[in-house]
Amino acid sequence: MAGITIEGIRKSFGTTTALEAVNLDVADREFVALLGPSGCGKTTLLRIIAGLETQTAGRVLIGGRDISALPPRARGLAMVFQNYAVFPHLTVRDNIAFGLKMHGADAARIARQVERTASLLRLELLLDRYPAQLSGGQRQRVAVARALAVEPAVLLMDEPLSNLDALLRLDMRAELKEILSEAGTTTLYVTHDQTEAMALADRIAVLHGGRVEQVGTPSEIYHWPATRFVGGFVGSPPMNFLPRDGAVLGIRPEDIDLVGPGEGIAFRVNVVEPLGAQTLLTGIAESHLLRVALNGEHRIAAGSDLHIRPRPDRIRWMDAATGRATTRTETSP
Repeated sequence: MAGITIEGIRKSFGTTTALEAVNLDVADREFVALLGPSGCGKTTLLRIIAGLETQTAGRVLIGGRDISALPPRARGLAMVFQNYAVFPHLTVRDNIAFGLKMHGADAARIARQVERTASLLRLELLLDRYPAQLSGGQRQRVAVARALAVEPAVLLMDEPLSNLDALLRLDMRAELKEILSEAGTTTLYVTHDQTEAMALADRIAVLHGGRVEQVGTPSEIYHWPATRFVGGFVGSPPMNFLPRDGAVLGIRPEDIDLVGPGEGIAFRVNVVEPLGAQTLLTGIAESHLLRVALNGEHRIAAGSDLHIRPRPDRIRWMDAATGRATTRTETSP
């Protein structure tokens, strides 16, 4: 069993608090993404789990064993970094074998693991090449293969796709999900890219200001954000917010319908963006910026005056003072 338990982790750098009372459970073989903006503490948390940073308070357990005081190499973990960190003077074969050699594995196990992970990452035909002869996506696959070759209890990944171009990231994202599912490795994955987190993770932990704002499935995080921050951070475009008496109405752009004149809420369109599968309208409703995403193409011009209505079953009410989701059940927008 290789579940991760993070208990009351706090980290301070002098007078600056990077993490405050972070608690998180990751089940055996689960893929959890740490999602949040730059500076939220997600990479610091990953480095504490890896043993590359020492927490100010709290502890980390792997499979129920407290590893908080162990050096990195004794924790049974592997880490894939943002910059790949493959060795330029070693072939793909020797890069994959590096960790096994450092652990003193015998030649037979090294050959077996290199063959297995090279096949898993589709690198069989590249084993005798050097990193300079590889594409960015291939180098990233080498980094993942090297990490998986040592059969780690847990795989930690720190924004591993951020250096790839958009199309290559899309391809590698699909490959990575398939690879890690087949490998059955418990994975903790740091990213600031919400689409990446939604596509890859079984669950997402959203961090903000060194605290965990919400943990849930991609669907829960997207449709039922626990705080106004989560609703405003997750989603492209993000959730809309309209003030109400003592509360804030949160609604996703695609959960707003056009209605007839005199109905719903008046909406002045300022910008129209035809996006193929959707038409995105940006404008003003009740003196607030609001976005509406309509399926398909629509002949709507900037400057149009429309009327809209949020779908009652998709409204997420937030407390105006705290920004946290409430149990308010009114169906009228």
